[in-house]
Amino acid sequence: MNKATLTRRGIMLGGLALLTSGCTSMGQSDQPLSFASPAQAGVDPAFRRTRVRYEYPGESPGTIIVNTSERYLYFLEEDGWATRYGVGVGEEGLTLKGKATIGRKAEWPSWTPTANMMRRKPHLVQYAGGVSGGLHNPLGARALYLYRNGRDTMFRLHGTNEPWTIGSAVSSGCIRLTNDDITHLYERAEVKSTVVVI
Repeated sequence: MNKATLTRRGIMLGGLALLTSGCTSMGQSDQPLSFASPAQAGVDPAFRRTRVRYEYPGESPGTIIVNTSERYLYFLEEDGWATRYGVGVGEEGLTLKGKATIGRKAEWPSWTPTANMMRRKPHLVQYAGGVSGGLHNPLGARALYLYRNGRDTMFRLHGTNEPWTIGSAVSSGCIRLTNDDITHLYERAEVKSTVVVI
């Protein structure tokens, strides 16, 4: 091989290494993400996913605790650990409180505003026919549907196409995470898991 071929091959392999290094996500370490992916653009570093010591009395691993005043969601793990995610929450008086269960899960879900949402925010009437799943959809990459007594509460844990809203109270009641974080949570949370919103 000549020197020019070796140089081109070295540049190509170096570039591939850089590309693939950006695809890694936090595993089971106790450190926050060390990079800001495009889905984290504009997110306060305090709300990036991390593993923390956290226990909630009476709840077992696999339970999701949402603390709306802190703007954090905790996925409980073994031995007093939890993965903590930054979230955006509902405007005052619009967030579900108490216990629910995950009734179903969806990838790139469609979205239709409820009648109450359209009354509060008339500009949403243009979406009354629904919005198909995709990057333009306000539910983002994944959704976990919250149920009580076998019925859909109309509240969701979902992604967002507005990651800069993480850490604020702006939604119509749902709990939003970045698309990276909801995808990470979606892979771990199971249908029928308990969700506690405090």
